[in-house]
Amino acid sequence: MSESSRRAEAAAAALAAGISMGAYCLGTALRGSRPFGDRSRAAGDLGDRFVPFHAHLWDLMHGDTTGDLLFNWNSGYGAPFLPDFFGYLMNPFSWLVGLFPRSAVNVPVFLVTLFGIGLGAALMTRFLGRLHPGSGLLRALLAVGYGLCAWVLDDGSPAPMWMWGLVSLPLLCLVGDWCLRGRHRVLGSLAVAAAWAGNLPTGATATLGAGLVLLLRVLLLTDRPVLARLRVLVRAAGTAVLGVLLAAPVLTVGLKADKAAQPAPPGSYDGPPGLTDYLAQLLPGGRPDHVLPNVSVGLLGLLLVAGLPFNRRVPVRERIGWYALLLLVGASFVWEPTVLLWHGLSLPTGTPYRAAFVLSGLLVTAAWVSLARRPDLVTLLGGAAVVALIALLGHGQSSVRTATWVLLSAGGVLVLGALRLWERGTARRTVGAVLTLGVLAGAVHSAYAVTRLPSVQPRETVSARTLTAHRLIRQAEDWPHSRTDPGPHEFTANDPLLLGGEGGAYAADRLPRTTAELLHDLGAGWYDQGRQTLGPADPVGRALFGVTTYLDEGPAPDGFTVGHSPAAPLVTLRPAGPAPDTSSVWGRQQSLLGATVYRVPQLTPVAGPAPTLHGSSGWSVPATPAGSAWTTFEGSCLPGEQVFFHGPWFEGTVQGLGTTYLSRGRQPMTAMPIRLLGDAPADGVVRVALRTDAAAQVPAQPVGCLDRAALGRALARPNGATAVHSTGHSVSAELSPGSTGTALISVPAVTGWECAVDDGPERPAGSVLGMIGIPLGAGAARLSCVYRPPGLMPGVALSGAALAVLVGVALVPLLRRRARAERVPG
Repeated sequence: MSESSRRAEAAAAALAAGISMGAYCLGTALRGSRPFGDRSRAAGDLGDRFVPFHAHLWDLMHGDTTGDLLFNWNSGYGAPFLPDFFGYLMNPFSWLVGLFPRSAVNVPVFLVTLFGIGLGAALMTRFLGRLHPGSGLLRALLAVGYGLCAWVLDDGSPAPMWMWGLVSLPLLCLVGDWCLRGRHRVLGSLAVAAAWAGNLPTGATATLGAGLVLLLRVLLLTDRPVLARLRVLVRAAGTAVLGVLLAAPVLTVGLKADKAAQPAPPGSYDGPPGLTDYLAQLLPGGRPDHVLPNVSVGLLGLLLVAGLPFNRRVPVRERIGWYALLLLVGASFVWEPTVLLWHGLSLPTGTPYRAAFVLSGLLVTAAWVSLARRPDLVTLLGGAAVVALIALLGHGQSSVRTATWVLLSAGGVLVLGALRLWERGTARRTVGAVLTLGVLAGAVHSAYAVTRLPSVQPRETVSARTLTAHRLIRQAEDWPHSRTDPGPHEFTANDPLLLGGEGGAYAADRLPRTTAELLHDLGAGWYDQGRQTLGPADPVGRALFGVTTYLDEGPAPDGFTVGHSPAAPLVTLRPAGPAPDTSSVWGRQQSLLGATVYRVPQLTPVAGPAPTLHGSSGWSVPATPAGSAWTTFEGSCLPGEQVFFHGPWFEGTVQGLGTTYLSRGRQPMTAMPIRLLGDAPADGVVRVALRTDAAAQVPAQPVGCLDRAALGRALARPNGATAVHSTGHSVSAELSPGSTGTALISVPAVTGWECAVDDGPERPAGSVLGMIGIPLGAGAARLSCVYRPPGLMPGVALSGAALAVLVGVALVPLLRRRARAERVPG
């Protein structure tokens, strides 16, 4: 390629990126969506999960956190971090966060999406040129439709890590083109590795989509001998395998973490949408009010794809091949077995159509196949007729709005006229400018329309209140001597990442099952079937995890207050004795504390619809009829004891000791934490009334009465390590010489911890009710534990082997050329 051709290609790619990014920014700004305003399109959009993760990445990059890349001391009272780093932060654009102030962390999160749009559009421009030569301007305008396809605006932009899939598809299509031409073998494997490492789910999806494009080109669109075609496919398979192996740690660590993770709520596919509803998603101007594949690529791409069957300048075999591929992929998105295939045999959270960007890319590619052959009047009119038919069939669907008809009529006339003039060679500069403005206007409207629907109040991520909370947490930091928990007050689902400290809250797809179960068993709440945990909000729960400072709900203007409470040290000693009491949450807490601090009253129903006790399984509470008395339990505590209620799955109203609150438990999705009702009265009689609209369940022993003096004595006794030290992914403790029993470390006993006592060998950490428990044997003076991510070393070994093979592939041609040069007489 000549220097002028390279400059022209770079200019076309830059134009596609510039228009795409500019249109997205303009549309977002017009609606006042973040970061240009305070509006958000969905609960969890940017704030709940991804801004806190990027804030934690900022802390890691600046050495301003207690953990490291392998382990996160901030969340879930200690959780593996490498799987979540691979899952949420491997998009290279995420690493820009280090260049911004921490107080502006929401800006680089927006840039992850923005730069993904730009790079995806630029790479698509380049791939279209490799598929068929033609105008750089027209390729760029089509690529804008890919960069701002409906999938990006609806599905990709709220989940920045998915945006790497938008980059991966055209990148891997370029890799397929290199395999077809026998070029860039090493670079091709590196590109595959980048796609899979940047985001595993969308990288795998993009690989499948690019593989289908290559198969079509090799089997149907080239006139090569059979052996030559087979060599191309073998070369492509080898390139892909090497690339995947280079990214092996992402796979091996991720698979191990998936296996150990708290299970996701069971997904179900509701079946394919109606044909007219599906076809309506091709039209510009609106979005559906229910979940559908988002595949629109704008009016220009749609008209050209619709006109492809009528373009006689495209060989019949090519027209049939591209349309067959479009129909095959489109149908595979709505048939459950192939929906699962596209998504790694499990439905993704939120939408079953995460792979829809592949169809958007194929639509743009097929549009270029027609446009590169200069569609004539028959082609354009045929395409317009097909689009009009789709619009008429889609009339009445939720995605076909007034804007759709305006864009189809006014925009359709402009695009058809411009394409007709371009085909005739008339005033191409003027026509190109008009077409560019039309594409830009349509792209801005698309971004504007999607950021408009639906709008919700976003959760706070970067505000004066969160900055104040972050400052207060940092001032109170005393790790590893004690923990500072930013809960139970909530700004986001991942406050410990956003604000610092060492809390129990954590929201992640790969949150360990051990962590979720430990916190749940000790009376903490959870959401999303345990994939979002909360820290304990009761004194004993806080004490067990060493929380001495916390943020609680409070009055305006901040909405929170700083609380303090006594707590056990990070490492305590549990003497040998009977097995832990697991009959109730109170028993589990006391077993880990090593002291009796609760009185657990025997409850008697005294009013309202009679509940039924099912042994240790708990009470069934019937629905409360209108006007009826509430189901009421009565028990006895000592005067002045703090009375707590624990009904994790109860949905209804709880009333007792002057306290009334709404409990939103729903098994297994939402578990409510232990709640304080008040102090037991002078006569010690405690009554708890429950009202529910449907039959509900509470534990057999839902009430616990806390003796605060006993708790104070338990925490004051010398029962811990004499010194505790912690690094990024290890913890060690000095003990009184000759210590026996079991050393409890208030960290969930997730797989990967290995511990040693004194100078003994490292062994997998034991567990006591889900906490790390280390038997001390006949007596010990020191213990140490280190966390090693399961699957990391096998992944590194596979990656190293693949790298060695790749180096060999690079060196073989060089050695051959040197050998030939030496054989030539000097």
